[in-house]
Amino acid sequence: MEKHYLRIDIVSDVVCPWCVIGFKRLQQALAKFPGQFDLNIVWHPFELNPQMPHSGENLREHITDKYRISDQESAENRERLTEIGRELGFTFNFTDEMRIYNTNQAHRLLHWAEPTGHQTDLQIRLFEDYFTHGKNLNHEEVLLDAVEAVGLNRTEASQALQDKAITRQTLAREEQLLLQGIRGVPLFMFNHEHAINGAQEVSAFEALLQQLTESAS
Repeated sequence: MEKHYLRIDIVSDVVCPWCVIGFKRLQQALAKFPGQFDLNIVWHPFELNPQMPHSGENLREHITDKYRISDQESAENRERLTEIGRELGFTFNFTDEMRIYNTNQAHRLLHWAEPTGHQTDLQIRLFEDYFTHGKNLNHEEVLLDAVEAVGLNRTEASQALQDKAITRQTLAREEQLLLQGIRGVPLFMFNHEHAINGAQEVSAFEALLQQLTESAS
């Protein structure tokens, strides 16, 4: 069977739970097309809270204030996310003490990791570090531990965090996406031609993948 080249560009933030859910649903859809795609996934930076202070903020307080919802609504949303994650094989461990952090450093490392072939591995690891283990993704040692865990060089990653060119490139990419009108995540783009906004159901991804296979035949 001839494989069809498929590039998927994903715009996301590492502290966005719906980005986790959307990616997991995409994975389930892709699993229904075994061996049919020569797959290239590229992650792009989007900071939900670019002005977040270094110390972060309490997640519950941040959500209730930002979205003007009650504590009860916030708790119900977290329960819903936890259940969806469980169904998809991902563990969300939300607590009242959980904090949300500035993600600029994480995005710079993800940008650095793109040509290594381990960018997706690092993205998933950061999702797990934050949502499952409650780690501070603005802490350099946490980020370097994640880099090392997916087989990348810790020293090179540390240097990348100090690299002004990588900082500029990451910021430029974020600004470019904003200029393109992207205001929320996740966003999934397929071969620069088709897009799925948000964490759609598996069936939505599956339908688009089916369309792509048929158009390529």
